Order: sequence, then C-alpha cells, then structure tokens
Amino acid sequence: MAAFLLGAVLLIVQPQIVPSRPAINSKAETSFQSVQRELLKKTSQKNDFKENINSNGSCRQLPQTIIIGVRKGGTRALLEMLSLHPDIAAAESEVHFFDWEDHYRNGLQWYINQMPVSYPHQITVEKTPAYFTSPKVPGRVYNMNQSMRLLLILRDPSERVLSDYTQVFYNHMQKHKPYPSIEQFLIKDGELNVDYKAINRSLYYIHMQNWLKYFPLGHIHIVDGDKLIKDPFPEIEKVERFLKLSPQINASNFYFNKTKGFYCLRDSGRERCLHESKGRAHPQVDTRLLEKLHEYFHEPNKKFFELVGRTFDWH
Repeated sequence: MAAFLLGAVLLIVQPQIVPSRPAINSKAETSFQSVQRELLKKTSQKNDFKENINSNGSCRQLPQTIIIGVRKGGTRALLEMLSLHPDIAAAESEVHFFDWEDHYRNGLQWYINQMPVSYPHQITVEKTPAYFTSPKVPGRVYNMNQSMRLLLILRDPSERVLSDYTQVFYNHMQKHKPYPSIEQFLIKDGELNVDYKAINRSLYYIHMQNWLKYFPLGHIHIVDGDKLIKDPFPEIEKVERFLKLSPQINASNFYFNKTKGFYCLRDSGRERCLHESKGRAHPQVDTRLLEKLHEYFHEPNKKFFELVGRTFDWH
C-alpha cells in the first residue's frame, strides 16, 4: 500500500512533458497555453501559480526554443538577429535556470516569470550559453519539454578559447584587477594545459554527446558562428526554416559597420550594433603555441564532424 501511495505522489509532482508549439497555428498555440497552465499548477510547490493571460491574449510563456550555447560563440549576436523577426519574443538576460541550482529550485513558475510577455503567435526564446557544457542541463530541459527546438552556435574551437580568455581579461581590467597572460593558462610544464577550462569548453563532441542522449539531432540546429560574423543573412535564413518561421528577415536588415569591423542591424529604419564588448581584439599569441592549440583540437573536431554529419571550416 505504501509503495502504491508513493507512486501516486510521484506521478502528481513529476513535471509533464510540454509539446512544443508550431510557429503559426492558433489551435496549437491555445493548446500549448492550456498544457502550460496545467504543468505549472502541478509543479508549483508553494501553490503560487498565477494565471497571467492578458485581455489581448498576451502572456508570459515557457520558451519553445532555447539557445543553449556555446559561450563566446556568438549567442548574443544570434539572439539579437533573431529578434528582428516579429514572431520572436526574446528574454533579455541570460536566465541560467537549468544550470544554477538556486534558480532551478525556484521551479517553473519562477522560470516563466523571467520570460518576456508574448502574443499567441510568437515563439519565446531564451539564451544561456552555459547550458551546452553543463552535464545536468539536457535531462532537465527534456523533462520540461522533449520536443524543444534547440539552437547551438559554434566557432572555431581555437578562436573560441582566445575569446573566452579575452572576456575574462577585460572583466578584470574593468575592475582594475591584474590577470595572468594567456600563455600562463595555455602552457603547463612546457606542454599545452588541457585542464584549462576554456579548452574543455571547446571540446564540442563531448558536450554534444550528452545532448544527443536526450534529443535527436533533428531537434538541434547548429549555427556556424564564423559564417554568422562574415555574412549573417544566410545563417539566419536557416534558423528561420528550422523554427518554421515565415521568412521575414532580409539582407537589408544587416549592414557592415567599418568603424566597429562587424555587421550591425537595421530594423524599421533604426540602426543598432552589439555592445562594445563584442568584437574585441584577441591577445597576440605565439605562432607555435597556436599551432599546438590547432593540433590538439584536430582529433576532437573530427569526432564532432562525424557525430553531427557535417564539417566546418576550422583549423
């Protein structure tokens, strides 16, 4: 009898799978909101669920798409570019719901409160680059929605390592704190320091294997971050098709800013660029050290290409 009661309790408290919502389908949208309501009621531990659908049909929704990474791969640029589409509602800040225990313990009602208010025809998107490399995140996302559409943007692993270091270096500089040179991180006892966290984050095939335990490859669209920098429009077109969005973003939405050295956005006559922290120059690294980095990533990159059935123009 005790075992039966325990099973019944687990069925009540266990989060149910939320089917993802097609981009343009009013019946499916209504169904999604209904399922979301029931999910929140069942998983609310404090009885604090609040119905938040406004009179015009807008509300805060669980995301139907998540940009899962990778750190310094171009996630902010991807989100800003995708936000040009009228059917996209994007969360402004990185939520860190699935990878930070303090946030995850708050439950789905807290998560949904971090999302933007959106209309029924819109897809809600959030981006947290740390999701890709966190072992516990894939299972947690799956438990919320096994039909989730995932976006992963990757760059040349070696370049990503340099960008990773550069970000932390400038963060210390702004706080007037000293920070070691990149050589001190990359070299240990005369050899490449493979324990350096920035290098581990660039071992894409290891982290991808973890996601593929839960989601089929067809649910994960990989954006080429290097191509997004050089020519953003074709990459965004592919994202539109993956999310089943109507083609609304055009080549005219992008223009090259010679001063900044990268593409900026043009929307309804207004022009805007990414934050000045984007596009910072990488530190000068000895050629031989770069070659060691390229050699180290050669085999992991090959394994990644085989895993996803696709090649990228990396060293």
